[in-house]
This record gives sequence, C-alpha cells and structure tokens, in this order.
Amino acid sequence: MDRFLINGPCKIKGTINLSGSKNASLPILAATILFEEPVEIKNLPNVKDIRTMLDLIKSLGFIVKKNKINNSIIIKKKNIKTFASYSLVKTMRAGILVLGPLLSKYKKATTSLPGGCLIGARPVNFHLNALGKLGMKHCIKKGYIYANAEKGLKGSTIKFPKISVGATENAILAATLAQGKTILKNCAIEPEIKIDLTNFLNKAGAKIKWIGKRSVEIEGVKKLNSISYSVMADRIECGTFCVAAVISKGEVKINGLNPKIISTELKLLKKIGAKIKNFEDSILIKGPKKIKSIKLLKTKEYDGFPTDLQAPFMALLCKANGKSVIQERIFENRFTHVGELKRLGAKISIIKNKAIINGNSNFEGAELMSSDLRASVALVIAAIVAKGNSIINRIYHLDRGYEKIENKLRKVGVNIKRLS
Repeated sequence: MDRFLINGPCKIKGTINLSGSKNASLPILAATILFEEPVEIKNLPNVKDIRTMLDLIKSLGFIVKKNKINNSIIIKKKNIKTFASYSLVKTMRAGILVLGPLLSKYKKATTSLPGGCLIGARPVNFHLNALGKLGMKHCIKKGYIYANAEKGLKGSTIKFPKISVGATENAILAATLAQGKTILKNCAIEPEIKIDLTNFLNKAGAKIKWIGKRSVEIEGVKKLNSISYSVMADRIECGTFCVAAVISKGEVKINGLNPKIISTELKLLKKIGAKIKNFEDSILIKGPKKIKSIKLLKTKEYDGFPTDLQAPFMALLCKANGKSVIQERIFENRFTHVGELKRLGAKISIIKNKAIINGNSNFEGAELMSSDLRASVALVIAAIVAKGNSIINRIYHLDRGYEKIENKLRKVGVNIKRLS
C-alpha cells in the first residue's frame, strides 16, 4: 500500500499548473449517457474517482477511448445496459449520478447505493424525491435502487428541502431530456454545476437557464449534439496549493483558474496575512511571516467557505498566532484528521461540530494515517512544515482526488517521495 515520506520543513516556491476539476468531471461524464453521438472530454484529471467513473460508463455499454494527440477521452454509445454495479459505485458517491441520465434516456435503471469517504450522512433521498417528481417509480432492495419511468420523465417544479450538490446535478441531468419544462429551486450553485455542467449541456443543445441565484429552468430537448468540451480547473486543488504556500511562508504562482471562483478563500487568506495578486486565470500568493488567527470560520454551501478545504485550513491555523475556531456545518464526521494533526503537535479540541485550534504549534514529524480525501491532503500540508520525517499512510484516499500531487509539490521545493 503506497504512502508518502515527507522530510520537512520545506518552503514552497515556483509555479503550479492546475489539473481539471474532479467535481466538475464526474457529472459531465455521467451526462454523456444522454448522447447518441460521440462526446470528447478534455482536461480530465487522472485520479482514481475519474477512472472509476469511466469504468462505470464502460460497464453501461459505452466505448471509452483515449485520444493520445490531445490527451482527451472520447465516449461513444454501443450496447447499452442500465445496471450500475456495487463493485463500481461502492467507492464513489458520484456513482448515483448515472441514475437520472439512464432514466431520462432509457426509462429504466438499476444502481447500487453509493459509497465514498466516511465523512457523514449523504442520503440519496433528495435524489430520489426529485426524480420521483419527474415521474420515476422506484424501490430499494438489497442495497440497489430499482427505478423506471415507463412513460418517460416529465417536467415539474421541484424545491429541494436542503441544498444538495449531487441531487441538483442528478435533477438537471434527468430534466435535460424530459418532456416539458422543469424548474429547480434551492439548488446548489457550485461553479462545477452553475458554470461547467450547464455550459457543457447547453453547448450540446440543452436549454438550461439560471433564473435566480439558486433557481434554474430546464426546457427538455429531444436530443443532444456531439461536442468536444474542456473541463474547468480544480478550485479545491487551487485552494489546497494556496494554503500550502501560506503555511510554508512560500511564494507560488498557480495557473489555470479564474480567481473570482475562489474569492471567499482568497479573502480569508488575505485576512490571515497572505499577499495575493490576481490575474485573469492565475493567482500569485505569498505567505506572511506571521499567520493571523481567525475568530470563527464556518463551512457553508457555495459561495461560502467550502467544507472540502476545512481540513487544509485547520492545518494552516495550527501555525497561526492565537486561537481559531472552525465550525463544520456540512458533514458531521469531518474532523477525522484532528487526531493525526495532534500526532504532529497540534493543539486542537473538539466540542460538537466546532474545532478549537490553539495556534503556534511546533510540528514534528510523525507517522500518520489518512482517513478520507481532504483529511489526507491536510496531513501532507502539515508535514511540509513539520521538523523531520513524516510518513503518511493510506494515501489511496488522496489519490481519489489529487493528480500526481507529489510531482507538483516536488517541483516547488517539497521533499516528498511516494513509497510502495
């Protein structure tokens, strides 16, 4: 089982080019089920979740070919099956995203209940309720969802009781080929949805229009046209490298993302002392000599502070001057990295969904255990500035969402090795 060896402390300096967004790629790949003609997807990140989704697409009867000329993927319909097996969906919650497109295009689907990181409850009832209002009938037996829409899906007005990224994506995908007009309210508005998924589908001939901050109108169409599309850069990867630069008192230029997309995170980093220059699709960030604490940082749905960057920011605030508090409001089990950060020397206590971080920690290298994707990268960030060697085990979690992170970090001055 692979692990990382990091010898710190390291100061980061140089340039990093971002990979494509995992969280944008997954619903776009699910959307290819809606097409009759071939679809070309560019800038897919080479990470485990994407490889799993491509395997899932193949298992449904599509041909997936790699175009070596421009490193893109071409997906073409062949012999369609409507069964998504547990073996492919168990490691990745995004597997549920094939349900909406299969129902919309083929009027039936059987899919396993999804898996993923054990960071808290992510019930599928929001998905099922929304698809039910579009005309789906379903039952759940032995861990599988058996669904059908014999008369086809029909447009409806749906208000989500709680903001849900996955349910919003699934409903948009299902409504794209549904009969009539669908209006979705209280939607998730992450850029991976409101910008990338919407642009991808509209470019192919869909009729999707955002009519308010969290409302979207979808006029169903009969078919989608063959297209070539490049996925946006990964904003969570960008935020991760920004944090790494700041905690190491380094200076990094990060290429590939419009800074406006992560304006909330950049404002926070400026607040704690970072110097930041924004360009059209790049960010120049320099860490301060002294990191300032944050009185209270709450995770929130976009355009608030993302839960996916909570763990990296916690590692950063361990080095701040004074006490900080982070309140996790999205997932109830997303503090699994706290015990491992303590092994490095962090001073953190947990009260319900709040982490109280006493700063000025002197990190010393230790052997650590990854527990989920974002927790893994927080340990990497902390180990970068720890004195001596750190071993980070179970980095298969990290490989789910970061493309060759050790290579990128090595190029900007981090002493990191992958051990098998």
